[in-house]
Amino acid sequence: MKVTFPHMGHFHIIGKTIFEGFGLDVIVPPPCTKKTLNLGTKYSPESACLPLKINIGNYLEAAELGADTIIMGGGVGPCRFGYYAEVQREILEDLGYDMDMVILEPPDVHLREVWDKVKYLMRSTWTRSLKSIYLAWHKTHAIDQLEMELHRLRPMETNTGNVDNIFNHFLIDIDKCNTKAQVVKTLNNYQGELSVVSMHKDRPSIKVAIVGEIYTVLEPFVNFDMEKILGKLGVEVYRPLFLSQWINDHLFGGLLSGKKSSKIAKQLSESYLNYFVGGHGRETVGHAVELKDKVDGVIQIAPLTCMPEIVAQSLLLKVSEDWGLPIMTIYVDEQTGKAGLTTRLEAFTDMIYRKKFSDTKEEIIICMGI
Repeated sequence: MKVTFPHMGHFHIIGKTIFEGFGLDVIVPPPCTKKTLNLGTKYSPESACLPLKINIGNYLEAAELGADTIIMGGGVGPCRFGYYAEVQREILEDLGYDMDMVILEPPDVHLREVWDKVKYLMRSTWTRSLKSIYLAWHKTHAIDQLEMELHRLRPMETNTGNVDNIFNHFLIDIDKCNTKAQVVKTLNNYQGELSVVSMHKDRPSIKVAIVGEIYTVLEPFVNFDMEKILGKLGVEVYRPLFLSQWINDHLFGGLLSGKKSSKIAKQLSESYLNYFVGGHGRETVGHAVELKDKVDGVIQIAPLTCMPEIVAQSLLLKVSEDWGLPIMTIYVDEQTGKAGLTTRLEAFTDMIYRKKFSDTKEEIIICMGI
């Protein structure tokens, strides 16, 4: 069995650690590129949202490398993510690919449904498999810790690209770690490297939160490395949604950090949205409310036609009006271009700079729409 899975941010490091610990032969798809997008767009329904199309591209590229089994997540509720696996399976069958698809999703009736799928995948001992999950969690937490520091330092570095180079080398080394001790040592070493990078001490900066649908928030190819663009514009990015947070909330019920951050966001969204709309719709609204006094603006990003985020967008307008918080919504699909996105980010951040540092009071501009 040669397994693969779709890219989403740095998940390839985590997935590889877990599934190799399960005794599986893991084939990580090539990083997402224009070729990946073109393949997925060519063979997917036009109306499908962007993550599904790129997933198809990942699978096709992995199949060329010998993958015969796909491990894919599933979901419940109105979000179309719950249908991804079935649609993707049919697309691959129509193209003549004989690939098994194992869907890990919340059970319909009993936890045994998940248990049976895990047992089907395991080719190793329970001890080794559990150790791989334990190691993967610590890798995830370490990656997210250093990435948070990256967001803080990026707008202040004197030589653009230094902190990103350090972080990229860190990802290579953390992927090689085989024990928790190695993970901790690697994290400490790279935190030390970041601490001595030359910085502008008095450069004025603003803080902007990025919220929205998890895939478009975490996958840099899809959002055109939005965080890097903002960093070059002198913006410190605050992202409430990280992979470790998602794992802690959805797989371990908040046990790993002692709290469930998505639960807090959902509670804060209740005065605007008090029912489940699928995906991360409620969290998007809740995080905007939660951060209203901690950031200078909010950017929502989502796939074009994403229903949960469309609902959230309509309510973010009210959040913006109530709290005087500039909010911009960006939808992405295969037609989105980096130049247009960069122009919108420049205009949005320029407006926030003028609002924050100008002596004259200016009307708050709320940028909403595609």
